Formats: sequence, structure tokens, C-alpha cells
Amino acid sequence: MNSKVQTKSLDIKKEALEAENRIRKHIRETPVEYSPYLSKAGNCKVNLKLENIQFSGSFKFRGAMNKLLSLSKKEKEKDAITASSGNHGAAFAYACNKLGLKGTIYLPEIATQTKIEALRSYDADLKLYGQDCIQTEVYARKTAKNNNLVYIPPYNDIKIIGGQATIGIELQRQIKKIDAVFVGVGGGGLISGIAGYLKSINTNIKIIGCQPKNSAVMYESIKAGKIVEMESKPTISDGSAGGIEQGSITLDICKNLVDEFILVTEEEIKEAIRLLVEKHSMLIEGAGALSVASFIKVKKRFKNKNVVLIISGAKISMDQLKEVFCQGYN
Repeated sequence: MNSKVQTKSLDIKKEALEAENRIRKHIRETPVEYSPYLSKAGNCKVNLKLENIQFSGSFKFRGAMNKLLSLSKKEKEKDAITASSGNHGAAFAYACNKLGLKGTIYLPEIATQTKIEALRSYDADLKLYGQDCIQTEVYARKTAKNNNLVYIPPYNDIKIIGGQATIGIELQRQIKKIDAVFVGVGGGGLISGIAGYLKSINTNIKIIGCQPKNSAVMYESIKAGKIVEMESKPTISDGSAGGIEQGSITLDICKNLVDEFILVTEEEIKEAIRLLVEKHSMLIEGAGALSVASFIKVKKRFKNKNVVLIISGAKISMDQLKEVFCQGYN
């Protein structure tokens, strides 16, 4: 295996294949949908990978289920704790429900009401802490440690990454040739898994990280060579916003395997949301639109290529919808 793929002894391909066997019966193999409009715009072939219709509404269910199923019998007898801005929390709650486990979800106080209300439909305790997702993560991990509970990270865990990597396994089955994959990035678990698996199969596949300019923490951290602490500005891509846990294994993986990052403005993200509604009758959240917005920004560079855009999640609030459509059509 290419040494860059086996980043610091983390064999992501191995983790992906183990996750595939572990979670396949629990997850949905999400379809890929050809986009005539985007393909014509870029003079290439564009497929959308529809993780917005994964169970719990995002790709996060894969990682959460893989991590929970990986726990020992003794660990499964304990209560589990996680931290989330919304989508990982929903995935964690859904998976706990399915497996008969008890869980507590810590959310940042800035979490959208839509995501909070969605979590209330699951049998999980909700607690709010902190103004940024990284504050919430640190507190939840510390709480788990101090109370001898099990902590389920949103991204900083090889089992979480292995679960997300099953998207790469599906793409390999679904599309004969892939030249580039655009992936939204927050903490880096999704792109680490996809890049780790696909580049173990073909190192020539370009992996492109997509972030909002208002919260490009991974991009800035890679530039700095360490995880930076920076204040994120408000972004409609709330699912990818906020800081990254110090020491996260995703930093080195992204540094080694992500070929480039593209940063997009708030208006570019909103335009991508509108485009998916108009051209695909598909409603997605801001983080799910990062790949579309980024592709549109650099589409001329992918002429005659086979491109995949990861549509990572579906949850968008009514306030965000008003912001996208009322302002977009004024």
C-alpha cells in the first residue's frame, strides 16, 4: 500500500473493509445521480453521491454505527456520550436506538433549532454546552472520562473514519472511472475515509476538500502545520463549521491525501442549494452544498473528467431556507 495512504500506521483501507462487513446490513447504499446540468456546465461527467438520503439524514450514520458496533461487550454495557453540531448527534441517536444502547448528546448552544428538534425524536438525552463545537467536544470527552463512560467522537477516531470510508467502497462499485471527488470538510472524518480508501485503489484520483471561507479551519491548520484555534464566522454550512480537536488524526490524513482545498463564499453555497432544488428537485443543507459550490467555482479545470460530488446531508432550517430563497430571488 502507498505509504501516504497508510498514514502513520493507520491502514484506512483495512478499516474500510472491516467497516463494510460490520455495518453493511445496517446502512443504506446511497445512489449516485447523474447531473445533466452540472455535466454540461463543466463539459464533463458529474455524479452526485446522495448521502443526504442516508439513514438519519447524513453520512454520519456510517461512522457512528461502525464505532458503536466496534465496542467491546463491556463497553456496550456503559452509557455512551457524544458531541455534535447536529448530524453526528442524529446518527449517534439513531444508531443507539437501533442497537438498544443508551446515549447522551452534547450540542453547542449555537446548534440550529431544526437539528435540536430532530434529535428530540430519538430516545437520547440532550445537553447544551459551549459556543463552538470544539468546546463541546472537549467537554463531552472529559465528562465521559471522568464518569467512566464511552465517548463516541464525531470524526477523531479511526472507526468513525472507517465507517465513512464505506462511501468510497460504494463509489468503486457504482462508477467505473473516477477522476476527482469533491468532499465537504469540517473535522475531516468524511474526507479522510473517502480519500484513504479510494487512493489505496488508485492514487491518481484527485480528492478535493471543500470548505466555507467563513470557517476554513482544516485548510488553515494544514497551512500552519498544526491545528489552529480560530474564530469561525457565521456560515450557512453549520454542519462543517467550528474548530478541530487538538491532536486529531484527521489533520495528518488530510495533509497527506487531500490534493487541494477550495474555499467558497456564503453566496456561492446558497446558489448551490438553489441549483440542487431547481435542477434536481433536491433540498440539501449548507454543508451538503459545499461540493457543488466548489465544483462550480473551478469547473473549467475538469473538462472531460469523471467527477463525483458528495452531497453529505439534508437538514436545513426554515430560517436558512428563507435566507437562501428570499434573498436569492430578490
